[in-house]
Parts: sequence; structure tokens; C-alpha cells
Amino acid sequence: MHPLSHRACSLKIFFFLFLSFFLFYAGPTHAGENTTRFEEGLSLLLHKDFKLKGKGIQQIADSGEKHSEQLLQALLEGGLYRVKKDNTLVYAAIDGSKASITAVLDGRDLGIAKKRKLKKITINNTLRTKLKGVLAAIDLNNPDPEIRLAAVNKLITTPTMDSSALLEKLLQTEPDDNVRLALTTAMAIISLRSPDSEQKLAALAVLRGSLNPAVRNELNSLIAREQNQEVRKKAESVLTAIESKIAFYALVEKIFFGLSLGSVLVLAAIGLAITFGVIGVINMAHGELIMLGAYTTYVLQQMMPGSISLALFLAIPAAFIVSGLAGIIIERSVIRFLYGRPLETLLATFGISLILQQAVRSVFSPLNRSVATPAWMSGSLQINPILSLTTNRLTIFVFALLVFAGLYLILKKSSIGLQVRAVSQNRAMARAMGIRAARVDALTFGLGSGIAGIAGVALSQLTNVGPNLGQAYIIDSFMVVVFGGVGNLWGTLIGGLSLGVANKFFEPWAGAVLAKILILVFIILFIQKRPQGLFPQKGRAAG
Repeated sequence: MHPLSHRACSLKIFFFLFLSFFLFYAGPTHAGENTTRFEEGLSLLLHKDFKLKGKGIQQIADSGEKHSEQLLQALLEGGLYRVKKDNTLVYAAIDGSKASITAVLDGRDLGIAKKRKLKKITINNTLRTKLKGVLAAIDLNNPDPEIRLAAVNKLITTPTMDSSALLEKLLQTEPDDNVRLALTTAMAIISLRSPDSEQKLAALAVLRGSLNPAVRNELNSLIAREQNQEVRKKAESVLTAIESKIAFYALVEKIFFGLSLGSVLVLAAIGLAITFGVIGVINMAHGELIMLGAYTTYVLQQMMPGSISLALFLAIPAAFIVSGLAGIIIERSVIRFLYGRPLETLLATFGISLILQQAVRSVFSPLNRSVATPAWMSGSLQINPILSLTTNRLTIFVFALLVFAGLYLILKKSSIGLQVRAVSQNRAMARAMGIRAARVDALTFGLGSGIAGIAGVALSQLTNVGPNLGQAYIIDSFMVVVFGGVGNLWGTLIGGLSLGVANKFFEPWAGAVLAKILILVFIILFIQKRPQGLFPQKGRAAG
């Protein structure tokens, strides 16, 4: 072999060996240093000196080990212990005199140990503040913007001057607008603790209008300790503006909950408005028709346990059919013999309501049944830190408006709606024109009962389903119908929503029961002055 070829081959072998050494020995050096730092931090946590523990916390955080965050969180929550025998660190869930322990490093279940054989790793308030900051700093680099936002909000509650540089660095690279706003707020709060008055004034300009609770706390603290009159007046002005904004959003939230309650009343009363307004029947079994709709939802969910959303959507037409058919049966078998005799009708429908309640108790038992809420209806829509709209109530409000719109179109645009209006205005003339009044009565009662069933579907998402479900809404439904104007759909809508809002405004200072009494007294006085309600019928229908 040529000497040059031999030398080239030797160089290749040398280079390969060097590269292998670098990969297998030099490569893990950084990881080895991190592991060493992590282990040193663990050993420092075993000391009684809180300063050494603080140094250990920082070393654990800086190590980048995958167990760091879990360990520091357990230390903050008081779940980190050491075994007295060998000083091994473990996670412990205390239950009386025993504890379930888990290994810190590998998460192995170590079984049950006696509590007296463990010693809690204690921390003070300074270390708690440090831990919150360290944990937030770990999450600040998380790729998920929601986690980063939560980390910034945690940091806002315990800001330190040391955090300012970190926040400023993160702000330069943060792509998410919500996280950027939170970072800016956190930096401004930190600036309020600066001795520089100009820096404080600049921070106050940034914080004007902020609804973060930490901002209000910091402003109150600043006003209490600030010596500079200009800064104090500026802080008071900013705080007043924030409190005005909070009061506005609190009012919006109260109105929303009132409209939500009102939409439930509208759903419960709109079917009653049809039967009461068109055929003059005081249907005391209306609440039980609502109950049948709620139980229809429950049955469908039991039949389709893996498809909660689909079962809920199918329950809407199913409840309409079940309650509607029940209403037609009640009308054909009992009520048609009692037209023009309101007292007998009231007593008969009250008896029917008791029969329906007992039938449900016999089939489903007297116990309440829980109907599952789909994931998309759970939780709330967070508009800002003050205003939060619960998703299920928002959905039911929109649903009530859709039901109202659909029923309005049926009565105004369809042939059956024309016949219903004709019978309600002049029954004798409608019969003379060839309209079968008895058929219209049955269909009207069935339509009103079907709408009651749909109301039951909505109520099943707000409360438990039970035999007495309808009784909670029957009186309120009659109040809405009478207040809005008998037989007037718009009156039912406006009356239901306005009574719901009024109830929510009375409740904070009068209580739930007294608020209902006050509303009832108001309606009685109102009917004395305006017997036909908010929207009285006109023309022939007025009679």
C-alpha cells in the first residue's frame, strides 16, 4: 500500500474515534451538569436553613430536569416530605396517621407509610413567593399561549423587581396579544414599586382601565404609602376609572343573568300563552308537560350514552312530539267537555297534573335524575376578568329567541296559524266560514303543549329532572302571560324578559323569596290599573 494511502486511512480512523468519543462522552456533559445541579438542589432542600432551601429551589429550577416543575409545585402545596430513616424525598398524600408515598425521581408508587416516619419539607412566606415566581418563569417559556398567560397572571400577584428584566425580554418575542397585554400589565405593576416618580406616572398611564384584580390591589397599596401628591392623585384617578368600569360590567352581568332567567320564563310561558289566549283554558298541567319534555331528554341520553350532544338535539323534536301528543290526548279526553267552564277546567287540569306526577314517580322513581350537559355548553365565555357569561345560559337565551321566532312564523304565516287567529278573534264567525273549531282547539292545545316539552329540554340543562320540576314554573308562567297580555306572543316575550331582569335586581337586597313576593305584588297592582296586560288584544280579539 502507498504510504500516503496508509496515512489517509489512519487519519480517517483517528477522526472516527474522536467523533465517537465526542458524541458519547462530551455530548452528555451538559445533561450530566443539569442532573448534578438538580441533585444538589434536592440535597439543599433537606437543610433547616431557609436561605439554603431558596438556593436549592433556584438550582432545581435552573437544572431543566423534567421533574423540576412537579417537585416545586408539590413543595409549594405542602406535599413534599423526606423519609426520616434515609432522607429520601417523596411525595406524600396524608390520610390520618398514614400516607401514600411516591418516589420523586421516577414516580414509583412506594405504598403506604406511617406519617410519623415522614418529615415535611417546610417553607416560609419568602420561599412561597420565590416558588410562585420560579414556577411562573418555567411556564413562561411554554409553547401553549394559555399556559403562558396563566403564568403571567400568577406572576402579577407576586411581582418582584427581579422579574422586570425577564418580562421585558419575553415581551420582545411574545406573539400572542393577550399574553403581551398581561406582560405589559405585570411590568407596569412592578414599576409602581420603583422609587422613581416619573416611572410610576408612566406605569399609571399604562394601567388606566385595566380590570386585572392585582392592579386594584396594587393601586390601593400605592395610594396608602405614596408621599408624592402628583402620583397619589394620578393613582386615585386611575382607581376611580377602574371601579367605574367594574361597576358597568357588573351591571351588564346582572342584566345577562336577568335575561337568562327571563328566557327560561318565556320558554315555560309561551306554550301557555297560546292555550290560555286562544281557547281560554287555565291549564294547571302545563308544568307537567314541561316535565315530560325534560324526562324525554333524560331517556334519550340513557339510550345514547356516548352521544350526549346528538341526544340533546334529538330531544328537541322528540319532546315536542311527546308533550304535544299528551296535550292533544288531554284536550280530546277531558278539556273539550269543559269549554266555557273555567273553574271546572282548572280543577280537572290540576287533577291531571297530579296523575302525571304520580305516573312519572312510578316509572322513574321519585328521585331526581341528572341530565348531562354537552362539553360545548359547559364552562363560561370570559369576556374580561370581571364579566363572564355561562355558556349554558347563553345558549338557552338564544334557543328561547329561536323558539319564539319559529312559533311567531307558524302563527303568522301558516294556514293553521291563520285558523288559530280566526278562532281566537271570533269563534262563531270562524265556524260559519267553514273552519273546524274543534280541530283547531286540539291542534292549538297540542302546539302549546309541544312548546312546553321543548322548554323541558332547556330546563334539563339548568336543573335536575324530577317529578316536581314543572311545579316550580307554573305560577311564574301564569304571571308572565297575564302581565304581558293574554294571547299576545310579544307580550309574553317582553313580560318574561322584564320580569327576569327585575327579579335579579331585587334579589341582592331583598333575597330570592322576598323578590318574588315583590314582583307578585307589582303584577297585582299593575293588573288593577291595566287588566289586559302590557299588550292588550285589539279589535274583535279584545272581547
